[in-house]
Amino acid sequence: MALSPSHKFGQIIGDLLELAIEPFLRAFADENNLYLDIKGPRPLRGKTTLLSWQDNNGNKHNLDFVLERGGSPFKQGNPVAFVEAAWRKSTKHSKNKVQEIEGALGPLGIRYHQFHPFKGAVLAGDFTGPAIKQLESGGFSVLYFPKHMVVAAFSQCGIDAHYEDTATPEEIKYKVDQWNALPNQAAVASALIAQNPEGIAQFTTELKAAVSRNIEVIHILPLHGSRYQVKTVAEAITLINDYSETPSAHEFVQYEIIVRYNTGTKINGICPTKDEALEFLSKFS
Repeated sequence: MALSPSHKFGQIIGDLLELAIEPFLRAFADENNLYLDIKGPRPLRGKTTLLSWQDNNGNKHNLDFVLERGGSPFKQGNPVAFVEAAWRKSTKHSKNKVQEIEGALGPLGIRYHQFHPFKGAVLAGDFTGPAIKQLESGGFSVLYFPKHMVVAAFSQCGIDAHYEDTATPEEIKYKVDQWNALPNQAAVASALIAQNPEGIAQFTTELKAAVSRNIEVIHILPLHGSRYQVKTVAEAITLINDYSETPSAHEFVQYEIIVRYNTGTKINGICPTKDEALEFLSKFS
């Protein structure tokens, strides 16, 4: 079924939003030695062009952008950032879109908790304050382009992106035709980014803080022994490999491992066996 002109124009703006932030994310990935995955061809996933990751329940979530550490076109790396983009013309649907974003990235954050991935939402159009607050309170970083910024970006290329719900299909189709005839659509994307330098700077700061975390210390507590502290994953693996679990005054129970980052983030692991402790630590290598 063909899309109505209003749906088609909304899709154009949504695609424009992704087009606008892709160069920014790609530059960030290059600067921080990360791999940026987007929708489209990637040898790793064969013929499909969808970008999707799976949660602990086996559900696949189609995504817009993923930053991977150690990834390449042929190898999936560890996810350090998930970023979703969304456009909404009116506030009446903004809460539903926020819940959709939470429903995708929330379960993925749980599955890949050991990497403490950044969760980002790039929103454009009309989103209510409570909807944005809902994302932020859930640990999301939000980059928001209010509708007037979108309209201003289009206007620089001679297109009036504003229309009321009473607009006729013919009026909206005219805007679609203008867009399709535009020789340099990327110019609109650049104009949109230029509308919000403060938002871009804040989002970049939060993204940088998330992906540049360093392990400060690893606490290891074999419950029948003393607490050990080491500085690197390699030292922690060596300690556990060399540790004797033979009974002493008390029977061995488990390893308690706390990985603490310079940002204050802590990730805890309770491992009943040496193999499980080594597997837990290997995820941080």
